[in-house]
Amino acid sequence: MSPQHNPSKRPLTLRDVSEAAGVSEMTVSRVLRNRGDVSDATRLKVTKAAKMLGYVPNKIAGALASQRVNLVAVIIPSMSNMVFPEVMTSISEVLDETPLQPVIGVTNYLPEKEESVLFEMLSWRPSGVIIAGLEHTAAARAMMQNADVPIVEIMDLDGDPIDAIVGVSQRRAGREMAEAIIEQGYRKIGFMGTNMPLDHRARKRFEGFTEALAKAGIEIADQEFYSGGSALVKGREMTEAILKRSPDLDFLYFSNDMIGAGGLLYCLANGIDVPGQVGLAGFNGVELLDGLPKQLATMDAERHQIGRIAAQIIAARANGEEVEARIELTPKLQFGDTLKR
Repeated sequence: MSPQHNPSKRPLTLRDVSEAAGVSEMTVSRVLRNRGDVSDATRLKVTKAAKMLGYVPNKIAGALASQRVNLVAVIIPSMSNMVFPEVMTSISEVLDETPLQPVIGVTNYLPEKEESVLFEMLSWRPSGVIIAGLEHTAAARAMMQNADVPIVEIMDLDGDPIDAIVGVSQRRAGREMAEAIIEQGYRKIGFMGTNMPLDHRARKRFEGFTEALAKAGIEIADQEFYSGGSALVKGREMTEAILKRSPDLDFLYFSNDMIGAGGLLYCLANGIDVPGQVGLAGFNGVELLDGLPKQLATMDAERHQIGRIAAQIIAARANGEEVEARIELTPKLQFGDTLKR
């Protein structure tokens, strides 16, 4: 069954679930509060109906039930990826000027985890949701479509938003990086990525990157992937592995700056001339890396702007103001010292 959109934005009730499941409201209430004697078959029917509709029980009791709390749910995939703490900082700076308070949920790039975090947060009836990415489970989409609060999806523009969206086109970012690399005369290009099946934004950049290479008649010469662990260490290890396997590579493109920095440190420690012998580039424009001996070529993902604008949209909508729902930002290519011009 596909999730049903609630076009009227009327808050879903126990009655909606009871009608969908074909049982009484009392039974639905028992199942959702995990109380009372209910058969497994009935329990399954109710939870399936609730999930399909996107129904989330309201944990705010009594007089408060019709109101919102001054919390903004911010749901991100990772705290170890430097990008997201920086997005959080910008969200907090804007919300500090309002009565709203951000609360963070971390999903570790797992769709089921995102679904459970979202369920828990929506049950407290926040004033809005800021969530990374556009790919969600059907149940998560249904919950957001029926939440009756502003939802802002951030970081990515390549897909269909539920409500408001602020980000950059990841495919375009990958394409533009490939075009710059080709223009500088690099031809034997290796790619190193992380979390590719789960990190949809990295995957889309890779798609845009390979598409632009293909247009110029170039294929990725070698690639290396990893998941988890310290990005700097992994970047060094992956760079060592790929260069030993394919010593004729003249450029390495990394899916993020942190593994790119590890790659740069490996090259510097092993006397590899960067960018003469091997050029390098990452993605995100992480400020932490400004202290490296050489500046890594990268693309600023506009994450500070994304965080600020997302929070401004939530704050404005909480005040009943209408605001533009689709904001596209343009990532900026920074040549640094590792992409020759």
